Amino acid sequence: MRNGLRTKLDTEQGQQTVLFEIANGNARQACSLKTKFPTQHQASRYLRQNWLRIERMARDCLARECFEDGRINLVMI
Repeated sequence: MRNGLRTKLDTEQGQQTVLFEIANGNARQACSLKTKFPTQHQASRYLRQNWLRIERMARDCLARECFEDGRINLVMI
């Protein structure tokens, strides 16, 4: 929190979903990661800190063609 002000990202509570894309040849593939974190900021930080593992899981789904509405959906357990 900066100067006692709460941002919208800090006040969103509940399970958060982070959207990201991976390269698929010359195209981009939409992906999402549903987390257990209460704020979007924490969920985004988790994505950045674990990017290599999350990208690998998304690429595995891409290879198996595991899409839902054209998006790869990953869930944090």
